Amino acid sequence: MHPSRHAKQTPNKAAIIMASSGSVTTYRELEERSNQLAHWFRKQGLKAGDAIALFLENHPRFFEICWAAQRSGLYYTAISSRLGVDELSYIVNNCKARVLISSKALLQTCLAAMDQIQPDRGVYLLDIEQDIDIAPTIHALEARWAMEPTNPIEDESSGYDMLYSSGTTGRPKGVRVPLTGEPIDTVKPLVPLSQKMYRMDESTIYLSPAPLYHAAPLRFNMTVMRLGGTCVIMEQFDAEQYLSYVERYQITHTQLVPTMFVRMLKLPEASRKKHRLDSLNVAIHAAAPCPIAVKQAMIDWWGPILYEYYAGTEGNGLTMVNSEEWLQHPGTVGKAVLGVVKIVGDDGTLMPKGEAGTVYFADGPSFEYFDDPGKTAESRHPAGWSTLGDIGYLDDDDYLYLTDRKAFMIISGGVNIYPQEAENILILHPEVLDVAVFGVPDEEFGEAVKAVVQLREPKHASPELAETLIEFCRSKLSAIKCPRSIDFEAELPRHPTGKLYKRLLRDRYWQAHAQRKSLAAQLSAG
Repeated sequence: MHPSRHAKQTPNKAAIIMASSGSVTTYRELEERSNQLAHWFRKQGLKAGDAIALFLENHPRFFEICWAAQRSGLYYTAISSRLGVDELSYIVNNCKARVLISSKALLQTCLAAMDQIQPDRGVYLLDIEQDIDIAPTIHALEARWAMEPTNPIEDESSGYDMLYSSGTTGRPKGVRVPLTGEPIDTVKPLVPLSQKMYRMDESTIYLSPAPLYHAAPLRFNMTVMRLGGTCVIMEQFDAEQYLSYVERYQITHTQLVPTMFVRMLKLPEASRKKHRLDSLNVAIHAAAPCPIAVKQAMIDWWGPILYEYYAGTEGNGLTMVNSEEWLQHPGTVGKAVLGVVKIVGDDGTLMPKGEAGTVYFADGPSFEYFDDPGKTAESRHPAGWSTLGDIGYLDDDDYLYLTDRKAFMIISGGVNIYPQEAENILILHPEVLDVAVFGVPDEEFGEAVKAVVQLREPKHASPELAETLIEFCRSKLSAIKCPRSIDFEAELPRHPTGKLYKRLLRDRYWQAHAQRKSLAAQLSAG
């Protein structure tokens, strides 16, 4: 299955629709443009096994580039358009991209990165008509692209994405799988899985509200195109706009993250009831833990059409659960459908049912972090199992429940505290739009529980509201697991895919503590 087949069978069908503008790319156009770019890649000397990088917003040309790389046997690395110069440069250099493709909207970041990035074939921008005079290594792409033939290149073979973890606990890590030279229409595992679990086919109209550089939106959109469906791409997420697009485009399938659920649930009731959603058959979610009350509210609103999975960019295992199963096992992320879940204690031994430990997958696909044997080794158990670094437990029916990231666990007075518990409660308060809970330095207990909250109305921030939120948490959870203090921020550093850059918040408090201790030591010595 491949878009090239649909270009022959249904050439005028929409493959891609940009949600806000309504601009359409047909399967014929997708085929022709991806062929042209594949020819251009070959003219640049790129051969099977080489790499390119995309540094793009949700752009109309995004998937044309991906399919061009896929049919050219190239690795293609999609990079977050929100990254700064240092992170962009690190990924471009680490993935060994020979070409970087970006856009006029991101020109300033590209210019600032030119001294650090090393693509030997240059940087090419969309949306500009001529090369950039002030930067001789930055070129206009589309004029070059349009000059190439629309027939396939002679040496087509399957390329694959090489994606990076979101870096929520450290530097992003690249995952690169070996290329086999297989035909471009070789069926990928996600295709039959999506057909079976989500009933996707050529009639699917898939609304994608998340950034395309993330693994799930990238791979699911490409799966829909392999099946001959239509992808509707939101340029950026807005809760009420999302609901309007479901009605406008008669969306059948979609994929979201829990923060999107929260924002929709906190819309005024009139806004939530304004749009018809009866075309929607499947709503997939993943990427971050979903509080039980939030998911229950979504099922009450949309019906039992929610499907959850747990997996990572690494592809080492997969659990899945539908709404009916979840209602019988509230809070679960499902049973393993790829690999076997193993729960492991700190001493490396298996934990009994119901007891938390590090989540490993056995008998699943292997992976390595590119050029980082140390990180690869850290992800492995002596038995050969692999982990993404999450903590969880299995119930008696082998359903998996995630407790938190291992890196985020708080140890206060010798007690292990998982901040996700407090986060799941605080997010339910009507004043709270987003929340992060983590450990901060404490002279008596080692760490104390801290919450940083983003309010729906920032002007309501006050010491009194902080105390109210602490008491709200204590009314539903043991006091030791609740924040001892709360700070307010205008916006939390959350990845658009739903993952929270908690380390950025946490590091701020630990660094300030270290500076205070250093200053105190200097004053004492003086």
